[in-house]
Amino acid sequence: MDALLAALADPARWRLVNLLAERPRPVGVLAQLAEARQPQTTKHLQTLERAGAVTSQRTGQRRIYALRPGPLRELAAALSRIADTADQVGGPQATYDRYERGLHAERLAAKEPGWADDRSFTFHRSLTGRPEVVWRHLTEAVLLAHWWTPEDLRVSELVFEARPGGRIVQEYRDAEDADGSHLVAGRAEGVVDDVRPGERLAYRLSPLLPDGRPAFTAHVDMDLRPTGTGSDLDVHWRITNSTIDSADFIAGIEIGYGQSLDKLATTLAATLTADAHDTDSTDTRSMT
Repeated sequence: MDALLAALADPARWRLVNLLAERPRPVGVLAQLAEARQPQTTKHLQTLERAGAVTSQRTGQRRIYALRPGPLRELAAALSRIADTADQVGGPQATYDRYERGLHAERLAAKEPGWADDRSFTFHRSLTGRPEVVWRHLTEAVLLAHWWTPEDLRVSELVFEARPGGRIVQEYRDAEDADGSHLVAGRAEGVVDDVRPGERLAYRLSPLLPDGRPAFTAHVDMDLRPTGTGSDLDVHWRITNSTIDSADFIAGIEIGYGQSLDKLATTLAATLTADAHDTDSTDTRSMT
Protein backbone atom coordinates (compact mmCIF):
# COMPACT_ATOMS: atom_id res chain seq x y z
CA MET A 1 0.00 0.00 0.00
CA ASP A 2 2.82 2.43 0.87
CA ALA A 3 4.62 1.69 -2.42
CA LEU A 4 1.40 2.28 -4.36
CA LEU A 5 0.75 5.59 -2.61
CA ALA A 6 4.33 6.72 -3.27
CA ALA A 7 4.06 5.74 -6.93
CA LEU A 8 0.77 7.58 -7.45
CA ALA A 9 2.00 10.72 -5.66
CA ASP A 10 4.09 11.77 -8.67
CA PRO A 11 2.06 13.95 -11.10
CA ALA A 12 3.67 12.35 -14.16
CA ARG A 13 2.82 8.85 -12.98
CA TRP A 14 -0.69 9.96 -12.06
CA ARG A 15 -1.11 11.20 -15.62
CA LEU A 16 -0.02 7.80 -16.97
CA VAL A 17 -2.50 6.02 -14.70
CA ASN A 18 -5.31 8.16 -16.08
CA LEU A 19 -4.24 7.41 -19.66
CA LEU A 20 -4.12 3.68 -18.95
CA ALA A 21 -7.56 3.84 -17.34
CA GLU A 22 -8.92 4.61 -20.82
CA ARG A 23 -7.23 1.63 -22.53
CA PRO A 24 -3.95 -0.36 -22.56
CA ARG A 25 -1.27 1.51 -24.50
CA PRO A 26 2.35 1.06 -25.64
CA VAL A 27 5.18 3.09 -24.13
CA GLY A 28 5.67 5.26 -27.19
CA VAL A 29 2.02 6.31 -27.34
CA LEU A 30 1.96 6.99 -23.60
CA ALA A 31 5.05 9.19 -23.88
CA GLN A 32 3.49 11.13 -26.74
CA LEU A 33 0.17 11.66 -24.94
CA ALA A 34 1.92 12.63 -21.71
CA GLU A 35 4.23 14.99 -23.61
CA ALA A 36 7.28 13.37 -22.07
CA ARG A 37 10.41 11.63 -23.30
CA GLN A 38 10.15 7.88 -23.75
CA PRO A 39 13.02 6.93 -21.36
CA GLN A 40 11.39 8.94 -18.58
CA THR A 41 8.00 7.41 -19.35
CA THR A 42 9.50 3.92 -19.24
CA LYS A 43 10.99 4.58 -15.78
CA HIS A 44 7.66 5.87 -14.47
CA LEU A 45 5.85 2.83 -15.85
CA GLN A 46 8.38 0.50 -14.25
CA THR A 47 7.81 2.20 -10.89
CA LEU A 48 4.06 1.79 -11.29
CA GLU A 49 4.52 -1.86 -12.21
CA ARG A 50 6.66 -2.56 -9.16
CA ALA A 51 3.96 -0.93 -7.01
CA GLY A 52 1.33 -3.19 -8.54
CA ALA A 53 -0.64 -0.47 -10.29
CA VAL A 54 0.06 -1.62 -13.86
CA THR A 55 1.08 -4.74 -15.72
CA SER A 56 2.83 -5.13 -19.07
CA GLN A 57 3.58 -7.62 -21.81
CA ARG A 58 5.73 -7.54 -24.93
CA THR A 59 3.95 -7.79 -28.29
CA GLY A 60 6.40 -7.89 -31.16
CA GLN A 61 8.65 -4.84 -30.85
CA ARG A 62 6.30 -3.05 -28.48
CA ARG A 63 5.66 -3.29 -24.75
CA ILE A 64 2.01 -2.74 -23.88
CA TYR A 65 1.03 -1.49 -20.44
CA ALA A 66 -2.39 -1.97 -18.82
CA LEU A 67 -3.89 -0.75 -15.57
CA ARG A 68 -4.59 -3.18 -12.72
CA PRO A 69 -7.89 -1.98 -11.16
CA GLY A 70 -7.72 -4.31 -8.14
CA PRO A 71 -4.94 -2.56 -6.18
CA LEU A 72 -6.52 0.82 -6.93
CA ARG A 73 -9.87 -0.38 -5.58
CA GLU A 74 -8.14 -1.69 -2.44
CA LEU A 75 -6.44 1.67 -1.97
CA ALA A 76 -9.71 3.50 -2.55
CA ALA A 77 -11.44 1.29 0.03
CA ALA A 78 -8.66 1.94 2.57
CA LEU A 79 -8.89 5.70 2.01
CA SER A 80 -12.67 5.52 2.31
CA ARG A 81 -12.38 3.72 5.66
CA ILE A 82 -9.98 6.40 6.88
CA ALA A 83 -12.37 9.15 5.79
CA ASP A 84 -15.34 7.39 7.43
CA THR A 85 -13.40 7.10 10.69
CA ALA A 86 -12.62 10.82 10.67
CA ASP A 87 -16.15 11.72 9.61
CA GLN A 88 -18.10 9.72 12.18
CA VAL A 89 -21.02 11.63 13.68
CA GLY A 90 -20.04 13.18 16.99
CA GLY A 91 -16.47 11.93 16.66
CA PRO A 92 -13.18 13.75 17.32
CA GLN A 93 -13.10 15.34 13.86
CA ALA A 94 -16.60 16.77 14.33
CA THR A 95 -15.51 18.17 17.71
CA TYR A 96 -12.42 19.70 16.12
CA ASP A 97 -14.50 21.32 13.36
CA ARG A 98 -16.92 22.70 15.94
CA TYR A 99 -14.06 24.13 17.99
CA GLU A 100 -12.50 25.66 14.88
CA ARG A 101 -15.74 27.51 14.10
CA GLY A 102 -16.00 28.77 17.67
CA LEU A 103 -12.35 29.78 17.70
CA HIS A 104 -12.76 31.88 14.60
CA ALA A 105 -15.73 33.71 16.12
CA GLU A 106 -14.00 34.34 19.45
CA ARG A 107 -10.83 35.68 17.82
CA LEU A 108 -12.92 38.14 15.84
CA ALA A 109 -14.62 39.29 19.04
CA ALA A 110 -11.43 39.66 21.11
CA LYS A 111 -10.60 43.26 20.26
CA GLU A 112 -9.79 44.71 23.69
CA PRO A 113 -9.31 43.60 27.32
CA GLY A 114 -12.56 42.66 29.03
CA TRP A 115 -14.18 41.61 25.75
CA ALA A 116 -15.64 38.41 27.28
CA ASP A 117 -16.33 39.64 30.82
CA ASP A 118 -19.58 38.35 32.35
CA ARG A 119 -20.02 35.77 29.62
CA SER A 120 -21.47 32.64 31.19
CA PHE A 121 -21.73 28.92 30.48
CA THR A 122 -24.16 26.52 32.12
CA PHE A 123 -23.85 22.74 32.34
CA HIS A 124 -26.14 20.07 33.76
CA ARG A 125 -25.55 16.38 34.30
CA SER A 126 -27.68 13.70 35.94
CA LEU A 127 -25.19 11.38 37.58
CA THR A 128 -25.27 7.95 39.16
CA GLY A 129 -24.11 7.88 42.75
CA ARG A 130 -25.27 9.71 45.84
CA PRO A 131 -24.15 13.32 46.40
CA GLU A 132 -21.49 12.27 48.90
CA VAL A 133 -19.96 9.95 46.27
CA VAL A 134 -20.06 12.60 43.55
CA TRP A 135 -18.59 15.13 46.00
CA ARG A 136 -15.47 13.02 46.41
CA HIS A 137 -14.95 13.02 42.63
CA LEU A 138 -15.32 16.82 42.61
CA THR A 139 -12.85 17.52 45.41
CA GLU A 140 -10.31 14.69 45.83
CA ALA A 141 -7.30 15.12 43.56
CA VAL A 142 -6.84 11.40 42.89
CA LEU A 143 -10.42 11.11 41.65
CA LEU A 144 -10.45 14.51 39.93
CA ALA A 145 -7.52 13.43 37.78
CA HIS A 146 -9.69 10.76 36.12
CA TRP A 147 -12.10 13.24 34.56
CA TRP A 148 -10.98 16.88 34.88
CA THR A 149 -9.72 17.31 31.32
CA PRO A 150 -11.24 16.86 27.83
CA GLU A 151 -10.80 13.60 25.91
CA ASP A 152 -7.50 14.50 24.24
CA LEU A 153 -5.73 15.65 27.42
CA ARG A 154 -4.59 14.15 30.71
CA VAL A 155 -3.83 15.70 34.09
CA SER A 156 -0.10 15.78 34.80
CA GLU A 157 -0.20 17.85 38.02
CA LEU A 158 -3.17 18.49 40.26
CA VAL A 159 -3.68 20.24 43.58
CA PHE A 160 -7.17 20.79 44.95
CA GLU A 161 -7.47 21.93 48.57
CA ALA A 162 -11.20 21.61 49.28
CA ARG A 163 -11.51 24.40 51.85
CA PRO A 164 -12.22 28.14 51.58
CA GLY A 165 -9.00 29.78 50.47
CA GLY A 166 -7.59 26.43 49.35
CA ARG A 167 -5.18 26.35 46.43
CA ILE A 168 -5.96 24.86 42.99
CA VAL A 169 -3.35 23.87 40.42
CA GLN A 170 -4.22 22.02 37.24
CA GLU A 171 -1.54 21.14 34.69
CA TYR A 172 -2.35 19.02 31.67
CA ARG A 173 -0.64 17.38 28.72
CA ASP A 174 -1.66 15.60 25.55
CA ALA A 175 -3.29 12.29 26.42
CA GLU A 176 -0.79 10.41 24.25
CA ASP A 177 2.25 12.10 25.86
CA ALA A 178 2.76 9.16 28.20
CA ASP A 179 6.31 9.99 29.30
CA GLY A 180 5.88 13.76 29.66
CA SER A 181 8.47 14.51 26.99
CA HIS A 182 6.30 17.04 25.13
CA LEU A 183 5.53 20.61 26.12
CA VAL A 184 2.84 21.16 28.74
CA ALA A 185 -0.47 21.69 26.94
CA GLY A 186 -1.78 24.05 29.59
CA ARG A 187 -1.82 25.12 33.20
CA ALA A 188 -4.43 26.78 35.39
CA GLU A 189 -4.27 28.13 38.94
CA GLY A 190 -6.99 29.22 41.29
CA VAL A 191 -8.51 29.35 44.75
CA VAL A 192 -11.52 27.73 46.44
CA ASP A 193 -14.24 30.17 47.58
CA ASP A 194 -17.04 28.10 49.11
CA VAL A 195 -17.31 24.51 50.34
CA ARG A 196 -20.53 22.87 51.52
CA PRO A 197 -19.83 19.13 51.39
CA GLY A 198 -22.33 17.25 49.26
CA GLU A 199 -24.15 20.45 48.29
CA ARG A 200 -22.10 23.32 46.87
CA LEU A 201 -18.59 24.04 45.64
CA ALA A 202 -17.37 27.38 44.28
CA TYR A 203 -13.92 28.35 43.08
CA ARG A 204 -12.01 30.70 40.80
CA LEU A 205 -9.68 29.27 38.17
CA SER A 206 -7.42 31.09 35.70
CA PRO A 207 -5.78 29.38 32.70
CA LEU A 208 -2.29 30.74 32.20
CA LEU A 209 -0.92 32.16 28.96
CA PRO A 210 2.53 31.00 27.78
CA ASP A 211 4.15 34.00 29.51
CA GLY A 212 2.50 33.09 32.83
CA ARG A 213 -0.19 35.78 32.81
CA PRO A 214 -3.81 34.74 33.51
CA ALA A 215 -5.86 34.51 30.32
CA PHE A 216 -9.08 35.17 32.27
CA THR A 217 -10.72 34.23 35.55
CA ALA A 218 -13.48 31.63 35.59
CA HIS A 219 -15.88 31.81 38.53
CA VAL A 220 -17.19 28.26 38.79
CA ASP A 221 -20.24 27.41 40.94
CA MET A 222 -21.31 23.78 41.40
CA ASP A 223 -24.61 22.79 42.99
CA LEU A 224 -25.31 19.17 43.86
CA ARG A 225 -28.62 17.66 44.93
CA PRO A 226 -29.92 14.12 45.40
CA THR A 227 -32.40 12.47 43.03
CA GLY A 228 -34.18 9.14 43.01
CA THR A 229 -31.48 7.61 40.82
CA GLY A 230 -28.37 9.45 42.02
CA SER A 231 -27.53 13.15 41.86
CA ASP A 232 -28.08 16.21 39.71
CA LEU A 233 -25.08 18.46 39.13
CA ASP A 234 -25.48 22.03 37.88
CA VAL A 235 -22.35 23.98 36.96
CA HIS A 236 -22.23 27.68 36.14
CA TRP A 237 -19.17 29.41 34.70
CA ARG A 238 -18.81 33.22 34.65
CA ILE A 239 -15.86 34.94 32.97
CA THR A 240 -14.06 38.05 34.27
CA ASN A 241 -10.70 39.72 33.57
CA SER A 242 -10.62 38.42 30.01
CA THR A 243 -7.54 39.37 27.99
CA ILE A 244 -7.33 39.67 24.23
CA ASP A 245 -5.23 36.50 24.20
CA SER A 246 -7.94 34.52 26.00
CA ALA A 247 -9.98 33.80 22.87
CA ASP A 248 -8.44 30.37 22.28
CA PHE A 249 -9.25 29.28 25.84
CA ILE A 250 -12.79 30.65 25.92
CA ALA A 251 -13.63 29.04 22.58
CA GLY A 252 -12.94 25.64 24.13
CA ILE A 253 -14.92 25.96 27.38
CA GLU A 254 -18.26 24.64 26.20
CA ILE A 255 -16.81 21.68 24.31
CA GLY A 256 -13.91 20.90 26.65
CA TYR A 257 -15.72 21.14 29.97
CA GLY A 258 -18.69 19.31 28.50
CA GLN A 259 -16.37 16.45 27.60
CA SER A 260 -14.93 16.50 31.11
CA LEU A 261 -18.38 16.18 32.66
CA ASP A 262 -19.16 13.32 30.30
CA LYS A 263 -16.02 11.59 31.58
CA LEU A 264 -17.22 12.22 35.14
CA ALA A 265 -20.57 10.58 34.35
CA THR A 266 -18.82 7.59 32.76
CA THR A 267 -16.43 7.26 35.71
CA LEU A 268 -19.25 7.32 38.26
CA ALA A 269 -21.27 4.76 36.28
CA ALA A 270 -18.25 2.46 36.08
CA THR A 271 -17.64 2.85 39.82
CA LEU A 272 -21.25 2.00 40.61
CA THR A 273 -21.08 -1.09 38.38
CA ALA A 274 -17.84 -2.23 40.00
CA ASP A 275 -19.27 -1.74 43.50
CA ALA A 276 -22.37 -3.73 42.56
CA HIS A 277 -20.21 -6.53 41.17
CA ASP A 278 -18.11 -6.62 44.35
CA THR A 279 -21.29 -6.78 46.46
CA ASP A 280 -22.68 -9.64 44.38
CA SER A 281 -19.38 -11.53 44.68
CA THR A 282 -19.35 -11.03 48.45
CA ASP A 283 -22.93 -12.24 48.77
CA THR A 284 -22.14 -15.33 46.68
CA ARG A 285 -19.12 -16.18 48.84
CA SER A 286 -21.22 -15.73 51.97
CA MET A 287 -23.81 -18.18 50.69
CA THR A 288 -21.17 -20.82 50.06
